[in-house]
Amino acid sequence: MIYRQDTEGCFTASVGDSGLDEDEYRGILGECAAALDFLRAGHADRSLPFLDMDRDAENLGALEAVAQRHIEEFDDVVLLGIGGSNLGGRTLCGLAAPARPGVDGALDKPRLHFMDNVDPDSFARLFTAIDPARTGFITTSKSGATAETLSQLLVSAGMMRERLSEAALGEHFTAITEPGARPLRAIADRFGMPVLDHHPGVGGRFSVLTVVGLLPAMIAGLDAEALRGGAADTIAPLADGAAPDAFAPAIGAAINIGLNRTRGVGATVLMPYLDRMADFGLWFRQLWAESLGKNGFGTTPIDALGAVDQHSQLQLYLDGPNDKMFTLIFAPAKGGGGIMDPELAAGAGLDYLAGRRMGDLLDAEQRATKDTLIQHDRPTRIITIDALDEASIGALMMHFMAETVIAAHLLGVNAFDQPAVEDGKIKARRYLEEDGA
Repeated sequence: MIYRQDTEGCFTASVGDSGLDEDEYRGILGECAAALDFLRAGHADRSLPFLDMDRDAENLGALEAVAQRHIEEFDDVVLLGIGGSNLGGRTLCGLAAPARPGVDGALDKPRLHFMDNVDPDSFARLFTAIDPARTGFITTSKSGATAETLSQLLVSAGMMRERLSEAALGEHFTAITEPGARPLRAIADRFGMPVLDHHPGVGGRFSVLTVVGLLPAMIAGLDAEALRGGAADTIAPLADGAAPDAFAPAIGAAINIGLNRTRGVGATVLMPYLDRMADFGLWFRQLWAESLGKNGFGTTPIDALGAVDQHSQLQLYLDGPNDKMFTLIFAPAKGGGGIMDPELAAGAGLDYLAGRRMGDLLDAEQRATKDTLIQHDRPTRIITIDALDEASIGALMMHFMAETVIAAHLLGVNAFDQPAVEDGKIKARRYLEEDGA
């Protein structure tokens, strides 16, 4: 496979009573069989389309044409959307970013600005930094009625109409939403904005391998086929009839939920070690929390970044409550990066760094964190990739989407809805109506 999952650090042999024993694990893993049957059937009859985007009729060639137009015509591309309409594409584009994800695209591509919040100051600063004549906007909302996203669009379109013209809106804005009568589609139709269909069978947090995530990824120069190919590699054992103990997402779900049931583990920490994966934890956080947090069930996802958060969170993890499971994502680092000058190091008494490369330190930090967590009896899983590229990110995203759905089955909740958040949306709209009265 494209990645390897090592769960040895989650069992009693490694972390004592903090881990699962073999009988507990086997019992919970057996419960995963029904979830795998559900996924297998959904993959076969395409009722779970997020599983088989590699077979989807969506024309990547047509999407490539849209991406190429943005590359050729714009210096800046602003992505308007929130939650699943933002985080998937933002995470993918981190692969191409020379700096931190969510800031800029690759140096030879348009600068990508992922605007998810409705902070007026952020938009004011954005509008002073861009040239309207060389800026494109992509607005994404599955429902076409997301208040925050529509707010972003109305403010941005108003600015562009003022600085350019009303006719320019159709040339600078593209919308992504479900088919049918929707506010976003109505605005797009009024001003001649191109509209791309959001797959109606795929919820936002599962939409990263659809047009929602792939369009910004392609603008950033990433290979969409390789992304989907990596995802297909993860799901292949399922289609081939694999049992739970031969399907990595089922193993991960059984351990996560098993630790929750039997050891009171109430949080799951995801910690990659490369800056280009910094947003992967944000994407996972929404996926896990919004899919599982229902009817009093669920565990709290925590995103971290090594080695940075070894200096902000690790003290708590090692010496605080033993109520968390850890997943560290390792990628090759040893032998990479600049050399630490031997003369400068020796003069400061830093012989252990002299002549080493920066990647050597990162590699040592990865291994040391793993060993220290396990020595402190903290259940720890290691996922290792051989390269950070489109195939590996696609594979990992499919792994965690499948693991989340299996975990939902173990908890007896629906992974695909989010009923509790609707109350807040209704109240926010009522407050606006009352304030305007």
